[in-house]
Amino acid sequence: MREIVHVQVGQCGNQMGSKFWEIISDEHGLDNEGNFTLTDSKNDMRLERINVYFNEASGGKYVPRSVLVDLEPGTMDAIRSSAYGRLFRPDNFVYGQAGAGNNWAKGHYTEGAELVDSALDVIRKEAEGCDFLQGFQLTHSLGGGTGSGMGTLLISKIREEYPDRIMTSFSVVPSPKVSNTIVEPYNATLSVHQLVENTDETFCIDNEALYDICFRTLKLSNPSYTDLNHLVSYTMSGVTTCLRFPGQLNADLRKLAVNMVPFPRLHFFMPGFAPLISAKTQNYLALTVAELTQQMFDNRNMMVACDPRHGRYLTVATIFRGKMPMKDVDDQIFNIQNRNSAYFVEWIPNNIKTAVCDIPPRNMKMAGTFIGNSTAIQELFKRISEQFSVMFRRKAFLHGYTSEGMDEMEFTEAESNVNDLVSEYQQYQDATAENDMDEDDEEEEEGDEE
Repeated sequence: MREIVHVQVGQCGNQMGSKFWEIISDEHGLDNEGNFTLTDSKNDMRLERINVYFNEASGGKYVPRSVLVDLEPGTMDAIRSSAYGRLFRPDNFVYGQAGAGNNWAKGHYTEGAELVDSALDVIRKEAEGCDFLQGFQLTHSLGGGTGSGMGTLLISKIREEYPDRIMTSFSVVPSPKVSNTIVEPYNATLSVHQLVENTDETFCIDNEALYDICFRTLKLSNPSYTDLNHLVSYTMSGVTTCLRFPGQLNADLRKLAVNMVPFPRLHFFMPGFAPLISAKTQNYLALTVAELTQQMFDNRNMMVACDPRHGRYLTVATIFRGKMPMKDVDDQIFNIQNRNSAYFVEWIPNNIKTAVCDIPPRNMKMAGTFIGNSTAIQELFKRISEQFSVMFRRKAFLHGYTSEGMDEMEFTEAESNVNDLVSEYQQYQDATAENDMDEDDEEEEEGDEE
């Protein structure tokens, strides 16, 4: 088995994570206590690779291989008392009492650093129980203190201990439209600085885009966090489909990384999900592979508030779920790539990878998940960077960080790393197949002379 250890950090990470466990427990036919309930003939398929995410306990109960971390007990109590609270192993709740107060420095250097060892012990225990660990996935947000500060601390510690395992994160990127905290740009910039160096794949989830989807597409007049988390968990369930059900292509995190990351720093993906249709119009629509593909590549279905038409795709992975002819899928993907060739870099030919899984999500005939590595995501980092420099120029709110022992230098470094990331995306967006060959040779020559 190729197991994954799941870590959820901070309030947002824990709420997203527990919603994810609800959805995948349901897809694998488990009830809210981890007992297998299905008796139909397909159940062997649901159990065949269940070990990727679940440990089998005595009495045939399945327990998520999940570590829940927070610096305050509130979120944990809420999860414990929820319908799925009995699913998780009680030893795997790791929490402090102080909270990080939306301060990255507290999460990364002071409060978080005190709790990180006990969290690592639990993670280590889960990892040692695996036959063949393929990697870790972490859910967190970049705007608060615990998810961003302690989340990135955990990532770098896990990286030290398991350097050859894949590190994936589902990171919620803050947006000024949906802002809980005034220092979000600081926390996010300091986090991205860490993620660039320490993760192999980061799925960016943008609150702004989730709100837009709820308003525009799902026609919800007053979306709650439950609605947003529902969207996120569908996307996470789609991204992990190939890992959880047998017989698919792209069947593990490493293959996904190899197919999706052309340059090691550019590993920030835009996920998307289809079908997203309001409950009212559901009955008026015949879902076809064509309709699904059309929606998947539509920027209104992306979980990141950037327009892919402003950039170019380096790579794309699409995951189709449900009963559908493989030929239709291939034809649709072929059409998309031919019709929109301007939006794909021509120096990576055939850069769309496809996987098909027979088992659709609950209550749907078919669905598709989209993962794009597009240079347009620089819009997101630009947005954070601009807000960051507006405050940092005046050194606003810095005392909260420096009093925890941080140095201003670290802010300057983080800022320049994020700006470098933006210009790297821009560089590959402008690159064309012809002129590049000559430039590279010239650069090499110059380098030799220096």
